[in-house]
Amino acid sequence: MGKIGRGWQLAKMSLRIIRKDKEILVFPVLSGIITLLILASFFVGTFFTMGGISGLEGSSSSWVVYAYFIVFYFVAFFVSIFFNACIIGCAMIRMNGGDPTIRDGVRIAGQNLGRILMWALFTATVGLIIRAIQERVGFIGKLIMGAIGVAWTIVTYFVVPVLIFEHVGPWTAVKRSASILKGTWGEALVGNLGLGVIFFLAMLPGVIVLLLGIYGLVAWGIAAGIVILALAIVYILMIGIIGSAAEAILVAALYRFATTGQVSEEFRGFAFEKPFVT
Repeated sequence: MGKIGRGWQLAKMSLRIIRKDKEILVFPVLSGIITLLILASFFVGTFFTMGGISGLEGSSSSWVVYAYFIVFYFVAFFVSIFFNACIIGCAMIRMNGGDPTIRDGVRIAGQNLGRILMWALFTATVGLIIRAIQERVGFIGKLIMGAIGVAWTIVTYFVVPVLIFEHVGPWTAVKRSASILKGTWGEALVGNLGLGVIFFLAMLPGVIVLLLGIYGLVAWGIAAGIVILALAIVYILMIGIIGSAAEAILVAALYRFATTGQVSEEFRGFAFEKPFVT
Protein backbone atom coordinates (compact mmCIF):
# COMPACT_ATOMS: atom_id res chain seq x y z
CA MET A 1 0.00 0.00 0.00
CA GLY A 2 1.43 3.38 -1.03
CA LYS A 3 1.49 6.70 0.81
CA ILE A 4 -1.80 7.83 -0.72
CA GLY A 5 -3.61 4.66 0.31
CA ARG A 6 -2.13 4.70 3.80
CA GLY A 7 -2.95 8.39 4.29
CA TRP A 8 -6.56 7.83 3.28
CA GLN A 9 -6.87 4.79 5.56
CA LEU A 10 -5.45 6.83 8.46
CA ALA A 11 -7.99 9.60 7.85
CA LYS A 12 -10.86 7.10 7.89
CA MET A 13 -9.44 5.47 11.00
CA SER A 14 -9.51 8.83 12.79
CA LEU A 15 -13.24 9.10 12.12
CA ARG A 16 -13.80 5.52 13.28
CA ILE A 17 -12.18 6.32 16.61
CA ILE A 18 -14.54 9.27 17.07
CA ARG A 19 -17.49 6.98 16.39
CA LYS A 20 -16.15 4.57 19.01
CA ASP A 21 -15.25 7.22 21.59
CA LYS A 22 -17.64 10.14 21.23
CA GLU A 23 -16.63 11.41 24.66
CA ILE A 24 -13.41 12.64 23.04
CA LEU A 25 -15.48 15.48 21.58
CA VAL A 26 -15.72 16.97 25.07
CA PHE A 27 -12.11 18.14 24.78
CA PRO A 28 -12.45 20.47 21.75
CA VAL A 29 -15.68 21.81 23.28
CA LEU A 30 -13.90 22.64 26.56
CA SER A 31 -10.97 24.09 24.64
CA GLY A 32 -13.28 26.39 22.67
CA ILE A 33 -15.28 27.51 25.72
CA ILE A 34 -12.20 28.24 27.82
CA THR A 35 -10.52 30.10 24.95
CA LEU A 36 -13.64 32.24 24.46
CA LEU A 37 -13.71 33.05 28.18
CA ILE A 38 -10.04 34.02 28.08
CA LEU A 39 -10.68 36.14 24.97
CA ALA A 40 -13.60 37.87 26.72
CA SER A 41 -11.42 38.64 29.74
CA PHE A 42 -8.75 40.02 27.38
CA PHE A 43 -11.23 42.40 25.77
CA VAL A 44 -12.62 43.46 29.14
CA GLY A 45 -9.13 44.18 30.46
CA THR A 46 -8.26 46.09 27.29
CA PHE A 47 -11.50 48.09 27.50
CA PHE A 48 -10.86 49.21 31.06
CA THR A 49 -7.24 50.05 30.28
CA MET A 50 -8.05 52.05 27.16
CA GLY A 51 -10.93 53.70 28.99
CA GLY A 52 -8.57 55.16 31.52
CA ILE A 53 -10.09 53.29 34.46
CA SER A 54 -6.69 51.84 35.28
CA GLY A 55 -5.26 55.35 35.56
CA LEU A 56 -2.77 54.79 32.76
CA GLU A 57 -2.42 57.07 29.76
CA GLY A 58 -0.55 57.14 26.47
CA SER A 59 2.35 54.75 26.01
CA SER A 60 1.85 53.21 29.47
CA SER A 61 -1.67 52.20 28.49
CA SER A 62 -0.39 50.73 25.22
CA TRP A 63 2.21 48.65 27.03
CA VAL A 64 -0.43 47.25 29.38
CA VAL A 65 -2.60 46.29 26.40
CA TYR A 66 0.42 44.62 24.78
CA ALA A 67 1.09 42.74 28.01
CA TYR A 68 -2.55 41.56 28.04
CA PHE A 69 -2.10 40.34 24.47
CA ILE A 70 1.08 38.38 25.31
CA VAL A 71 -0.60 36.70 28.29
CA PHE A 72 -3.68 35.87 26.21
CA TYR A 73 -1.51 34.48 23.40
CA PHE A 74 0.38 32.19 25.77
CA VAL A 75 -2.68 30.99 27.69
CA ALA A 76 -4.61 30.34 24.46
CA PHE A 77 -1.70 28.24 23.18
CA PHE A 78 -1.54 26.33 26.45
CA VAL A 79 -5.27 25.56 26.46
CA SER A 80 -5.19 24.33 22.85
CA ILE A 81 -2.11 22.15 23.42
CA PHE A 82 -3.42 20.71 26.71
CA PHE A 83 -6.72 19.54 25.22
CA ASN A 84 -5.01 18.27 22.06
CA ALA A 85 -2.82 16.19 24.38
CA CYS A 86 -6.01 14.85 26.01
CA ILE A 87 -7.39 13.79 22.62
CA ILE A 88 -4.10 12.26 21.47
CA GLY A 89 -3.79 10.36 24.76
CA CYS A 90 -7.29 8.91 24.43
CA ALA A 91 -6.74 8.04 20.77
CA MET A 92 -3.53 6.19 21.63
CA ILE A 93 -5.34 4.16 24.32
CA ARG A 94 -7.99 3.17 21.77
CA MET A 95 -5.38 2.26 19.16
CA ASN A 96 -3.57 0.15 21.76
CA GLY A 97 -6.79 -1.83 22.26
CA GLY A 98 -8.09 -0.03 25.35
CA ASP A 99 -11.30 1.86 26.06
CA PRO A 100 -10.40 5.46 26.95
CA THR A 101 -12.40 7.79 29.19
CA ILE A 102 -12.35 11.55 29.65
CA ARG A 103 -10.43 11.01 32.88
CA ASP A 104 -7.74 9.09 30.95
CA GLY A 105 -7.20 12.01 28.59
CA VAL A 106 -6.95 14.53 31.42
CA ARG A 107 -4.62 12.20 33.33
CA ILE A 108 -2.22 11.82 30.41
CA ALA A 109 -2.14 15.56 29.74
CA GLY A 110 -1.83 16.31 33.45
CA GLN A 111 1.15 13.99 33.80
CA ASN A 112 2.89 16.08 31.14
CA LEU A 113 1.74 19.48 32.39
CA GLY A 114 5.27 20.85 32.80
CA ARG A 115 6.30 19.87 29.28
CA ILE A 116 3.04 21.26 27.87
CA LEU A 117 3.65 24.56 29.69
CA MET A 118 7.20 24.77 28.35
CA TRP A 119 6.07 23.97 24.82
CA ALA A 120 3.24 26.55 24.99
CA LEU A 121 5.75 29.19 26.10
CA PHE A 122 8.26 28.11 23.46
CA THR A 123 5.89 28.05 20.48
CA ALA A 124 4.00 31.17 21.60
CA THR A 125 7.31 33.03 21.77
CA VAL A 126 8.21 31.90 18.26
CA GLY A 127 4.78 33.01 17.06
CA LEU A 128 5.13 36.43 18.70
CA ILE A 129 8.58 36.93 17.18
CA ILE A 130 7.30 36.08 13.70
CA ARG A 131 4.32 38.39 14.19
CA ALA A 132 6.50 41.24 15.47
CA ILE A 133 8.85 40.97 12.48
CA GLN A 134 5.90 40.87 10.05
CA GLU A 135 4.63 44.18 11.45
CA ARG A 136 7.97 45.86 10.77
CA VAL A 137 8.82 44.70 7.25
CA GLY A 138 7.48 45.32 3.80
CA PHE A 139 5.28 43.15 1.61
CA ILE A 140 8.05 40.76 0.57
CA GLY A 141 9.19 40.48 4.17
CA LYS A 142 5.66 39.64 5.26
CA LEU A 143 5.50 36.88 2.67
CA ILE A 144 8.85 35.48 3.83
CA MET A 145 7.85 35.54 7.50
CA GLY A 146 4.49 34.01 6.59
CA ALA A 147 6.33 31.18 4.84
CA ILE A 148 8.54 30.73 7.92
CA GLY A 149 5.39 30.54 10.07
CA VAL A 150 3.92 27.86 7.83
CA ALA A 151 7.21 25.93 7.89
CA TRP A 152 7.26 26.12 11.70
CA THR A 153 3.73 24.73 11.87
CA ILE A 154 4.67 21.85 9.58
CA VAL A 155 7.93 21.00 11.36
CA THR A 156 6.21 20.95 14.77
CA TYR A 157 3.35 18.71 13.57
CA PHE A 158 4.32 15.79 15.84
CA VAL A 159 5.57 17.77 18.84
CA VAL A 160 2.60 17.04 21.14
CA PRO A 161 2.71 13.22 20.88
CA VAL A 162 6.51 13.34 21.17
CA LEU A 163 6.23 15.44 24.33
CA ILE A 164 3.70 13.21 26.07
CA PHE A 165 5.02 9.80 24.97
CA GLU A 166 8.78 10.36 24.77
CA HIS A 167 9.07 12.85 27.67
CA VAL A 168 11.57 15.22 26.08
CA GLY A 169 12.03 18.97 26.15
CA PRO A 170 10.63 21.44 23.56
CA TRP A 171 13.70 21.75 21.32
CA THR A 172 14.34 18.00 21.28
CA ALA A 173 10.65 17.49 20.49
CA VAL A 174 10.89 19.85 17.51
CA LYS A 175 13.89 17.93 16.11
CA ARG A 176 12.15 14.62 16.73
CA SER A 177 8.96 15.89 15.07
CA ALA A 178 10.93 16.94 11.98
CA SER A 179 12.58 13.51 11.85
CA ILE A 180 9.24 11.70 12.02
CA LEU A 181 7.73 13.99 9.40
CA LYS A 182 10.46 13.09 6.92
CA GLY A 183 9.13 9.53 6.84
CA THR A 184 5.42 10.26 6.97
CA TRP A 185 5.02 13.47 4.98
CA GLY A 186 3.05 11.67 2.25
CA GLU A 187 0.63 10.01 4.66
CA ALA A 188 0.29 13.24 6.65
CA LEU A 189 -0.44 15.26 3.52
CA VAL A 190 -3.01 12.82 2.14
CA GLY A 191 -4.59 12.24 5.56
CA ASN A 192 -5.03 15.96 6.20
CA LEU A 193 -6.28 16.61 2.68
CA GLY A 194 -8.72 13.72 3.06
CA LEU A 195 -10.11 15.08 6.31
CA GLY A 196 -10.22 18.56 4.79
CA VAL A 197 -12.35 17.37 1.86
CA ILE A 198 -14.64 15.32 4.13
CA PHE A 199 -15.31 18.20 6.51
CA PHE A 200 -15.58 20.78 3.73
CA LEU A 201 -18.36 18.72 2.17
CA ALA A 202 -19.94 18.15 5.58
CA MET A 203 -19.87 21.89 6.25
CA LEU A 204 -21.60 22.85 2.99
CA PRO A 205 -25.18 22.02 4.14
CA GLY A 206 -24.66 24.22 7.20
CA VAL A 207 -23.41 27.11 5.07
CA ILE A 208 -26.39 26.73 2.74
CA VAL A 209 -28.84 26.72 5.67
CA LEU A 210 -27.00 29.73 7.14
CA LEU A 211 -27.50 31.69 3.91
CA LEU A 212 -31.10 30.51 3.85
CA GLY A 213 -31.54 31.85 7.38
CA ILE A 214 -30.16 35.25 6.39
CA TYR A 215 -32.60 35.34 3.50
CA GLY A 216 -35.36 34.16 5.83
CA LEU A 217 -34.89 37.18 8.12
CA VAL A 218 -36.31 39.31 5.32
CA ALA A 219 -38.54 36.86 3.45
CA TRP A 220 -40.14 34.87 6.30
CA GLY A 221 -39.82 37.08 9.32
CA ILE A 222 -37.30 37.56 12.10
CA ALA A 223 -38.47 34.60 14.21
CA ALA A 224 -38.21 32.06 11.39
CA GLY A 225 -34.89 33.48 10.25
CA ILE A 226 -33.39 33.32 13.75
CA VAL A 227 -34.47 29.69 14.19
CA ILE A 228 -32.90 28.71 10.86
CA LEU A 229 -29.73 30.66 11.67
CA ALA A 230 -29.47 29.00 15.09
CA LEU A 231 -29.80 25.53 13.56
CA ALA A 232 -27.15 26.35 10.95
CA ILE A 233 -24.72 27.71 13.55
CA VAL A 234 -25.17 24.68 15.82
CA TYR A 235 -24.56 22.34 12.87
CA ILE A 236 -21.44 24.25 11.74
CA LEU A 237 -20.05 24.27 15.29
CA MET A 238 -20.70 20.53 15.60
CA ILE A 239 -18.83 19.81 12.36
CA GLY A 240 -15.99 22.07 13.51
CA ILE A 241 -15.73 20.21 16.83
CA ILE A 242 -15.63 16.81 15.13
CA GLY A 243 -13.10 18.08 12.61
CA SER A 244 -10.82 19.43 15.34
CA ALA A 245 -10.88 16.10 17.20
CA ALA A 246 -10.28 14.14 13.98
CA GLU A 247 -7.19 16.22 13.16
CA ALA A 248 -5.68 15.53 16.60
CA ILE A 249 -6.48 11.80 16.31
CA LEU A 250 -4.83 11.73 12.88
CA VAL A 251 -1.65 13.11 14.46
CA ALA A 252 -1.75 10.28 17.02
CA ALA A 253 -2.36 7.67 14.31
CA LEU A 254 0.47 8.96 12.15
CA TYR A 255 2.81 9.06 15.15
CA ARG A 256 1.95 5.48 16.12
CA PHE A 257 2.41 4.31 12.55
CA ALA A 258 5.76 6.10 12.20
CA THR A 259 7.16 4.68 15.43
CA THR A 260 5.69 1.15 15.43
CA GLY A 261 4.65 0.38 11.86
CA GLN A 262 1.09 -0.23 13.06
CA VAL A 263 -1.88 2.01 13.56
CA SER A 264 -4.28 0.15 15.78
CA GLU A 265 -4.83 -3.03 17.72
CA GLU A 266 -8.52 -2.12 17.72
CA PHE A 267 -8.74 -1.94 13.90
CA ARG A 268 -6.32 -4.61 12.79
CA GLY A 269 -7.09 -4.05 9.13
CA PHE A 270 -5.22 -0.77 9.41
CA ALA A 271 -1.85 -2.35 10.33
CA PHE A 272 0.91 -1.69 7.79
CA GLU A 273 4.38 -2.98 7.09
CA LYS A 274 7.20 -1.51 9.13
CA PRO A 275 8.02 1.60 11.17
CA PHE A 276 9.57 4.64 9.48
CA VAL A 277 11.27 5.83 12.67
CA THR A 278 12.73 3.73 15.44
